Amino acid sequence: MRIVLRVWRQKNAEAPGAMTTYEVDGVSPDMSFLEMLDTLNERLTLEGEEPVAFDHDCREGICGACSLVINGEAHGPERTTSCQLHMRSFRDGDVIDVEPWRAAAFPVVRDLVVDRSAFDRIIQAGGYISVPTGAAPEAHATPVPKAAADLAFEHAECIGCGACVAACPNGSAMLFTSAKVNHLGVLPQGAPERETRVLDMVAQMDAEGFGGCTLTGACATACPKSIPLMSITAMNKEWLRATRKVPRG
Repeated sequence: MRIVLRVWRQKNAEAPGAMTTYEVDGVSPDMSFLEMLDTLNERLTLEGEEPVAFDHDCREGICGACSLVINGEAHGPERTTSCQLHMRSFRDGDVIDVEPWRAAAFPVVRDLVVDRSAFDRIIQAGGYISVPTGAAPEAHATPVPKAAADLAFEHAECIGCGACVAACPNGSAMLFTSAKVNHLGVLPQGAPERETRVLDMVAQMDAEGFGGCTLTGACATACPKSIPLMSITAMNKEWLRATRKVPRG
């Protein structure tokens, strides 16, 4: 296959950026999208040009690092991570636009790499549970109802990739934040911080400059781990409940 790539190149957050066109020949349909970018970068390196900077780590759809907007869609045309997207999803001669996440809270570091540390700060604000000192408790010392365990596991699947933010027309981080809040909020281990968790994490989310949620549903559609849109509704209920129990000055 021969692919024409239009890639966003930008030296840093302050420098202006632009789309640059490259042709990549000999692309196998079995290549992942990142392997295709590797092929391009090998050629650019041999030609003495600066390779395209893009984020990646596990390449197994687990870490959430491979944040790319491909032809205007977060992670591309398939509901998966960019590293698990294969070139068989495209046709010979296709023109593919590759851009970074577009959100004020995700400033560009270089080319396709953005700074997603805003997510880390949201988690630091309340994504933890009390840890009592002493020996580790028995595994079954705190019974967890199966329905609660299933709901916690469903939300724990969030890998923090940021596709929800990139897909949202408002640049909202509500789906990510709700996944982290609901994951711990439904478990008995998370009960001591239940109210302060949702208040602190939502406050930090707003402080980071993410946009407001208007429930367009684009976030849940783009999420590679299928975090449900109802997660946001559940967090809103938690937030309202917490505001009644924990008055804030």
